[in-house]
Amino acid sequence: MSGADCIGAEAAARRRAAVRAVLGERATFAPRASAVAYACANVALVKYWGKRDETLRLPETDSLSVSLGRIGTETRIELADGDELRLNGARVAPEDPVATRVFDFLALFPVRPAGGFRVVTTNTVPTAAGVASSASAFAALVRALDGVYGWRLSEREMSVLARLGSGSACRSLWRGFVRWRRGERPDGLDSHGEPLDANWPQLRVGLWLVDGGAKAWRSGDAMAHCRATSPLYRAWLDVVPTDLHEVEAAIAQRDIERLGRAAEGNALAMHAVMWAARPPVRYWTAATLEAVREVEAARAEGVPVWFTMDAGPNLKLLYETGAGARVRERWPHIEEIEP
Repeated sequence: MSGADCIGAEAAARRRAAVRAVLGERATFAPRASAVAYACANVALVKYWGKRDETLRLPETDSLSVSLGRIGTETRIELADGDELRLNGARVAPEDPVATRVFDFLALFPVRPAGGFRVVTTNTVPTAAGVASSASAFAALVRALDGVYGWRLSEREMSVLARLGSGSACRSLWRGFVRWRRGERPDGLDSHGEPLDANWPQLRVGLWLVDGGAKAWRSGDAMAHCRATSPLYRAWLDVVPTDLHEVEAAIAQRDIERLGRAAEGNALAMHAVMWAARPPVRYWTAATLEAVREVEAARAEGVPVWFTMDAGPNLKLLYETGAGARVRERWPHIEEIEP
């Protein structure tokens, strides 16, 4: 066995051990027939950028997100004669990285059907475009698995399992605002999403799809590269606690200006870390820069609107219903979402 194979086997063993720790005696349950589940995508207001444990996807800091409601993933899992993945109506080749990632995740669970699983997934967010499609995908997958196996997991337990598929998936088990607690345990059992007891009916997110194409850098690869090479990475870790405090206070007060300033600043700080990496990670395009300038110009003219960005070129606008008409008039192409 090569060194790379040994590392891969060790990582898989640690991930399987984490699954068994969550399931306990339920790890012996056999899959039954089929189940369908939905999970909404989320957008981080304070970003997750950097892992303290790559294998278990344990973050270096807490993060905080808001859900995207009807934007997300529906997944159906059923027993089949062999493993098969269908995404948005099309069969995905077994060697495709998307299929590999899904079935490597399913292989972590102790009792598998004799033939395999057919996974039928419908995404209403662009895959690999920086709009958190993997977060909703793995959250929906875990919910569906819970139905197929009859585990009756708590949402916190599902959050821990979903994190093993995609870090930010641990925040997609709930609607509304969710804080991802980084945790301290090396096994990751205390690293999970936790919903905030907060409601903000007037808040809106405007999805501005600048570029729907696949990203040049996978988020996980970009995180590892930034952690290893960006001279701004340590400063990023110092910024996050302050931004978390600001965002939670803004949510409690329903203060859109305070929320917008903190979320926009946090996104720009994350992208600064990327630009400073060696070589740099650049998700921005010329269209991204123009969109950012448009938001800044609108705000200078009195429109209370801010933006955030994840690991991709696309913007998510933050505003309240009172500014909705002006925002939609200025950018009629955006998709308005009630979180």
